[in-house]
Amino acid sequence: MKKLAWLLVSPLLASPIYAADLMQVYRDAQDNDPTFAAARATLEAGREKAPQARAGLLPSLTLSGNTVWNDNDIKLGASPTRQQRYNGNGYQLSLSQPLFRWQNWVSYDQSKIQVAQAEANFVQARQDLILRVSQAYFDVIYAIENLTAVRANKAAIAQQLESAKKNFEVGTATITDSHEAQARYDLAQAQEIAAESDLEVKQHALAAIIGKPAGPLASTRKDATLTVPQPNDMNQWVAAAEKDSIAVQLQQATADIATREMDKQRAGHYPTVDLVANQGYAKSQSFTITGPTALESDVRNIGIQVNIPLFQGGLTVSRQREAAANRNAALAGLDAARRSAALSARQYYLGVTNGLAQVKALKAALVSSQSALESNKLGYEVGVRINIDVLNAENQVYVTRRDLAKATLDTLMAQLRLKAATGALGEEDIAQINTLLDPSTAQ
Repeated sequence: MKKLAWLLVSPLLASPIYAADLMQVYRDAQDNDPTFAAARATLEAGREKAPQARAGLLPSLTLSGNTVWNDNDIKLGASPTRQQRYNGNGYQLSLSQPLFRWQNWVSYDQSKIQVAQAEANFVQARQDLILRVSQAYFDVIYAIENLTAVRANKAAIAQQLESAKKNFEVGTATITDSHEAQARYDLAQAQEIAAESDLEVKQHALAAIIGKPAGPLASTRKDATLTVPQPNDMNQWVAAAEKDSIAVQLQQATADIATREMDKQRAGHYPTVDLVANQGYAKSQSFTITGPTALESDVRNIGIQVNIPLFQGGLTVSRQREAAANRNAALAGLDAARRSAALSARQYYLGVTNGLAQVKALKAALVSSQSALESNKLGYEVGVRINIDVLNAENQVYVTRRDLAKATLDTLMAQLRLKAATGALGEEDIAQINTLLDPSTAQ
């Protein structure tokens, strides 16, 4: 029976552990990242600008009522004091419909731009989330690669240390080889401690975004091929960034809002026309020589109310100057945003192209380093190379392998940042990177 149970369980134990890829981690971040949650709530608040401004174009209806108890003592000359005690009450229903309020129409136009601005802010928050998640993900992958390289280097040095000690004992090597190997081994131990600490920090940074420990992560495929940016022309990327960058779109919206604010403040000189209607009821008492008399009144009226501003102490003119200055500031900010977007596009385009060249060179260097290591090991065995030569060759292999991993991950991040610089970064870019990851290689 135990044998049967083992046969049933053993395939599960032998099955590979599939790691989470970048898309899965991004989905977790969408659900749990507090910064993105705040951006989503801010978007919902920003969308309310339109109905709030629309309210200035629609009628307003108010109902008011009152009830008052009167307790009066009245004395006229030598006449005895007369007491007046009664209750008065009434209500009034008022309707107001703007017919011409130019500033309200301008505010409504402003609200549409403000909603678009809120939408753009949310798009920027989503792009920022993609960049933050990707950077944290790649940081963990690189920290794991670094720790793996450090541990492999330590293991190789340990073997060389043991070999150097044995060779010294039999007299085929000097004590210098043993001391050099021991020094390398001690340094490798210190590097391992630092690498373990760095990995733990990077894992906590990713967990802070997704709200839980990430667990095993998929690393890049050994045969992953990075592609050049499309279009492969920096000037086209720069032009796209100057036009479509989210930062440029936000600043353009700010400039448009400032322009309409000038129109709104100018409308402070214009008359306003409203349709007003009232219906009310009031009940009270009056007192005469013959005694108290109940008074009831029903009021109904409708008309057009016109207000013409004549002078407000220079307030309207001052607000116009303020709006004009704010518009100039917004236009200057728009120019700065375009220049910054162009600079970012150039920077990240060069980061991708130079990164691709660096990856290609490091791949060739890794092959050469591995060949050099084999040659040094063979030379050490026949006596034409010393122990330090083998240690240096081994260290060069691990350093090159680590640098290749970093260059690959940095190039992928530059690709994402290049897309973000043009406002085109989205989930499809994460899906594309996922094709370069191998979930069966749990890190």
